[in-house]
Amino acid sequence: MRRALRTKILIEVGHQEAIEMADEVMDKYEVHEILAPRQGLVMVKMRESAKNSLFYIGEVLITETKVKLGDSFGVGMLMEDNNELSKALAVIDAAYKENLPETKKWQETLNMLEQKLNNKIKEIKCSIERTKVNFETMNS
Repeated sequence: MRRALRTKILIEVGHQEAIEMADEVMDKYEVHEILAPRQGLVMVKMRESAKNSLFYIGEVLITETKVKLGDSFGVGMLMEDNNELSKALAVIDAAYKENLPETKKWQETLNMLEQKLNNKIKEIKCSIERTKVNFETMNS
C-alpha cells in the first residue's frame, strides 16, 4: 500500500488503530523523537482554471512530528490539532521505511479501514445525490 493512501486511511477512519500500531512498535523498538508534536500553519495552493496559474488560497493548521527508528526517519503530519495521532503517524511511517515485521500484520487492518473509508465516501455521495435538484422536472 502506498504511503499517501495509508496515511489518508489512518487519518480519516483509523485514529485508534494508528495509535495501537504505533504503541506496538514503541514497545519493541527504540524510537527517538526528533521533532516533538507541534502545531504550525501551512499555505494552501490552488490552481486558477482560466489562466492555469497557482495562487495561495489561505492557511491551514497542521500538527507535525518527526521521529527516528533505527536508520529511518518518519514524519507524521495532519490538518488538525492532534499530537497523539501525529506522533503515531510518524512512528508508522518510520516502521514502514525500516521494513519492520510488524508492518506485514497491519495490512489486513489497513484493508479493512480502506473498505470503511470507501463506505463512508459512498454514504456522502448518496446524501449529496438525494438533495440534487433535477431542473428538467421543474419545467413540466
